[in-house]
This record gives sequence, structure tokens and C-alpha cells, in this order.
Amino acid sequence: MLIFENFSAEETMAIIKNIRQETNHRFLNFFTLDAVNKAGNPKEYYVASRAGTIDELKIRTRVNKPDGVTVYALYGEKKDKVVLVKQYRYPVDHFVYELPSGIVDEGETYREAAVREMMEETGLAFRPIDADPAFEMPRFQTVGMTDESCAMVFGYADGVPTSAGEEEGEEIEVVIADREEIKRILREEYMASVCAYQLSHFLADEDPFAFLRALDE
Repeated sequence: MLIFENFSAEETMAIIKNIRQETNHRFLNFFTLDAVNKAGNPKEYYVASRAGTIDELKIRTRVNKPDGVTVYALYGEKKDKVVLVKQYRYPVDHFVYELPSGIVDEGETYREAAVREMMEETGLAFRPIDADPAFEMPRFQTVGMTDESCAMVFGYADGVPTSAGEEEGEEIEVVIADREEIKRILREEYMASVCAYQLSHFLADEDPFAFLRALDE
């Protein structure tokens, strides 16, 4: 987790005066911020969040605690394939290629969440590797509209893929992709941005996890 610095009003470009919670759902909520922009004019800004209450928003906690986890897993004896999921996503009414991912449950570390989500979404056992915390720490997703942040966990997956553990509201196909299939996916398919970024590493680097040692050089 990262602690946000607390800035005084004089140091900020905008000032948030009030927060209104518009919805009360289990997994996602909508908030309206009443703010004053850098020019001193009133502004409404809209935020989607995993937070259940105003007090749980990162605006209030000042802590970047990961809401979710994304799993980058190599597969096969030669570690020459990547575990992907092809999942139907309502916002685009289309199947999208992604890395396995999910929400970090209360009382669960993001690494524990990575192991659980991999099993639930793909049926595969996941073994995280040790990586510098700089590569795993929670990063913001679409920060212009949400305070959601996700940690990244790297490692290896074993077993026989299955979608048997998916929930009723999910439509997931497990994809074990080699380099040729990854090239096709990058050219032709809808993809999550973090997935496309990691697959670019996979294609370019002989050792797909070589970049994890960059901070040691």
C-alpha cells in the first residue's frame, strides 16, 4: 500500500469541498465531487469506485490499497505460453482478451487473491514468484473516472484449464496462448490495455520476466 501525501489547499490545483454518494451497490458505486477548480470556479466531478462508503474512498483514506489483482502467468514446460482469459464485457458488448484478474477480498492479501482468482477463472494452480515490490504495487486503472487500483502478480501456472469455476454472471474462455497466437490477438482482438502491454514484453524478450530485474541493474 502507498500512503498519499496530504497537501494543503494552497498546494493543490483543485479543492474538493464535498462528496455525495449516488449509489449503494456491492461491487461498484458512483460518487459526485463538489469541487473548486484551479480558476476558482465550481465544478462537479464524477467518480466510480469499489468503495462502499464515502469514508472508504481513497480521497478520504489517503491510502492506495489494491482493490483488485491482475495475474501474469507463464505456462508450459518451457514457460513459452501465457494464460489469458477471453471474457464477455457488458460495457462494450463484446469478448475482450485479458489477464486473469479479480477483486481482493477483505482480509486477503493481493497474492492470495491472485492464487484464488487464477483457480476460479481458469482452474489452474498459480505459483507467484518473488518480484521487487515496485513491480507489484497497486497502480491506477482509468484514473480519470475511478480510484480503483490493482496490484500485479507474476508467476507460473500449472494444470488443466477449465472454466468450471466461473460464476453465473461470467462468460469466460481460458486461452493458453503461444507467441503466434499472441501476435494474432494483438492484431485482431479487443484487449485490456495491461494485457496488451505485458504481451508486448512477452514477444520482445527472450526471458519474459527479464524486465523484473531492471531495478537491480
